[in-house]
Amino acid sequence: MTAMEAMSERAIILAPLGRDSQIALMMLNEAGFDGVITRDLGALCNELSLGAGLLVIASEALLGADLEPLLGLIEQQPAWSDLPIVLLTHHGGPEQNPASRLGSQLGNVTFLERPFHPVTLISLVTTALRGRRRQYEARDRLIDLSQSELRLQNTLETLEQQVEERTAQLRHNEEVLRQSQKMEAVGQLTGGIAHDFNNMLTGIIGSLELLRRRLARGRTEDLDSLIDLGVTSANRAAGLTHRLLAFSRRQSLDSKPVQMNTLVVSMDELLQRSINESIHLEMQLDEQLWVAEADPNQLESALLNLVLNARDAMPDGGKLLVKTSNQHLDTGFTEAHNNLQPGDYIVLSVTDTGCGMPQSTINRAFDPFFTTKPIGQGTGLGLSMIYGFSKQSGGHVSIQSEVGKGTTVSLFLPRFSGELLQDTQVDAQHAPYARDGETVLIVEDDPAVRVLVSAVLSELGYALVEAGDADSAVPILDSGQRIDLLISDVGLPGMNGRQLAEIGRQYRPDLKVLFITGYAEHAAVRGGFLDPGMQMITKPFTFDLLTAKVREMIRV
Repeated sequence: MTAMEAMSERAIILAPLGRDSQIALMMLNEAGFDGVITRDLGALCNELSLGAGLLVIASEALLGADLEPLLGLIEQQPAWSDLPIVLLTHHGGPEQNPASRLGSQLGNVTFLERPFHPVTLISLVTTALRGRRRQYEARDRLIDLSQSELRLQNTLETLEQQVEERTAQLRHNEEVLRQSQKMEAVGQLTGGIAHDFNNMLTGIIGSLELLRRRLARGRTEDLDSLIDLGVTSANRAAGLTHRLLAFSRRQSLDSKPVQMNTLVVSMDELLQRSINESIHLEMQLDEQLWVAEADPNQLESALLNLVLNARDAMPDGGKLLVKTSNQHLDTGFTEAHNNLQPGDYIVLSVTDTGCGMPQSTINRAFDPFFTTKPIGQGTGLGLSMIYGFSKQSGGHVSIQSEVGKGTTVSLFLPRFSGELLQDTQVDAQHAPYARDGETVLIVEDDPAVRVLVSAVLSELGYALVEAGDADSAVPILDSGQRIDLLISDVGLPGMNGRQLAEIGRQYRPDLKVLFITGYAEHAAVRGGFLDPGMQMITKPFTFDLLTAKVREMIRV
């Protein structure tokens, strides 16, 4: 594979008549994209063999030409590749553009009528290249994965099916897991994750079985406790999944301004209940503390994890200090740490007077699945989750410890630099119910999720339009159908939810979009994924959260 082919993003243009090719190349170059003009299909195929981000082809270039070489190259693409093609057509539909009927053979085709506006062309090219980059990333992950599978094959064959499925999810973390740690990670996974998940599944399955038996016997009293048991177990399983995503920096963060002192004080009662009576908890909060920028829910989880770790380090009691402070980090500090920029940071530190850690333990404290606790008493994901959260938030985490004297873990989060806005909340009592024929378009490829979302919104009076994928949703968006809100899964097959939203806004510039996601690598930092008028919730979500978001977005 040539260097150009490995990561090429250039556009190969074939428009033999008139000046379409020169005009398209000029527009692309002005927008910062690379491109090359070809004279015929043979030259295009030669260039394509050297690598391409997308093809821009005029429909007339396909008429009467030998398409076998081009179709052969498209057919022979590797599994990770789905080459984007922009087909330039004339106004009038298929009757005026016979070549447009080749779309199914060409594959990933987007049609662009001439004359076209530069903004439209650049938007299509930008979307196509975004997808192409994801294809390259998928290819690289597949290469890494195949190499790792050769080393792990003998061990993975001995694991139970449930552990194999969990391991498959964790293979995305190849950049964190070094080869020397992988075999130990599998062992820790077997003892910790499988143990925790089996306990949670027992609570879920058992409560459902008891509900079925009681309902079959006509016993309807005291069902709430069984329902609560199942929901609690399911929420614990969801929490463990979020921790797995956190240490791999794949969780979806909802970063916003955070008054850290207020957050810490609000958790005082929870923290007090989480420690032993023999441990004295103190808080030292800087009264001049800056405003931090972070996901408040993940920050609460990080603080709770640090306090629980400190508690476990002091089985015979001691002193636990939670402290906040301001700190400016200069280049002398940040150059030693990847992805850390010089500037102002808010520091949240937790100090204990416990057993402390030797340097060998400190060196591995942030490694996934590393724990000094007995099997079944910890998964080793607490500190690695905090490490992933800090890095994904643009921050840092450090450990200072001395055996026999105690440990301090400090979490650095960037200072918020924007304008603080007053939060607005919708009246929860009246918020959920639809009015005036409000209509929601739901695009979700999982039938169970689609049915449940539709059912809860239908009960609240919303008119619903459903689609199982983006291709089915595009004609709806391009119709006269009323749509007040688009709800779309991010990880749709083929065209993803973010691409669908971009196309939807070409038809409906003011379209409001609510994304739902269970795992979305490029949605990991919402600030770089969501445009104005877009929001996101993470699976599994409560229906109260869903309906509140729907109401909030439609009524804004």
